[in-house]
Amino acid sequence: MLDTAIYIGRFEPVHNGHMALLQRALDSARSVIVVMGSAWQARSPKNPFTCDERASMMLAALPAADRARVQVLPMRDYYNEALWVQAVRKGVARIAAADARIGLVGHFKDATSSYLSAFPGWELIHVERQGRIDATAIRDAYFGATPGTVRAALNDLAAQMPASTLDFLERFAQTTDYPALQQEWRMLRGYREAWAAAPYPPVFVTVDAVLRCQNQVLLIRRAHAPGKGLRAVPGGFIEQRETVWQSCLRELAEETHCDLPEARMRAALQSVAVFDHPDRSQRGRTITHAHYFDLGDAPFPAVRADDDAMQVEWVAVEKLAAMEEEFFEDHFHMLDHFLVLTTPP
Repeated sequence: MLDTAIYIGRFEPVHNGHMALLQRALDSARSVIVVMGSAWQARSPKNPFTCDERASMMLAALPAADRARVQVLPMRDYYNEALWVQAVRKGVARIAAADARIGLVGHFKDATSSYLSAFPGWELIHVERQGRIDATAIRDAYFGATPGTVRAALNDLAAQMPASTLDFLERFAQTTDYPALQQEWRMLRGYREAWAAAPYPPVFVTVDAVLRCQNQVLLIRRAHAPGKGLRAVPGGFIEQRETVWQSCLRELAEETHCDLPEARMRAALQSVAVFDHPDRSQRGRTITHAHYFDLGDAPFPAVRADDDAMQVEWVAVEKLAAMEEEFFEDHFHMLDHFLVLTTPP
């Protein structure tokens, strides 16, 4: 018997396959740590539920005695496997005893399961896939329903989910978040369908501008799906006859009307970083080139929202860490990269 079993996942939402692996973890160890991924992501069709909501679904499906043996460890998406592994190990070390025998429960489903090989020293408890259900199929059926037809839409899948998940999904469908997520889901599905006939899976190239002035950062709220209403740094897709530099300045000007002279922007440029994690965007494989500018203590340039931005504002750097759940895709992590908003794992 192991001291502690680790079970890692996103559980969006919790289904019987998840519960089978959790039961294997409970059968293998005295205590279980569930590492709950995407813990501070804004709601999206891929990550529609908060960490607390997912934890409640899972724990409510357990008998009280087993529930007492499970601890949930919220984990952010670092979009960097090395940092993420460090953070998981550090989080587990805070909970498990220093000399604990630790096992890692999981099964090799596809490329997303590669993390199972990233924890040498932890005993791998391999479990075969439990049934054919996956969370994506549940989300697709769910967002294709209406508030009044959720139970019927999930009827074919209901036997594959705990009652706690079904009850939660019905309640959540009555909230204002549900139609907003449906709109995002329909937009993203249409976006992917539009590229389905391409001879090769498309790779999109975008640019982003992190503009700092007087220790504040220029942010927008997105005007359209995906991410409508979420905070982001100004940016967008590169055009055919542009360099990434030219695209960055153009997108900044189009969304915020910040049109400082190019020479001024060259002087303010601190660094450029490429963000290319395969899962960073739900639109498909999207690689962005983020440019970090610092105007120092100069007067704030005039800005106003336009194009794909419904709002533009300057936000103090010290306030950003508390706003993590409000950001689109990996934009908080982009800011964290340049401004060091969180404590490194």
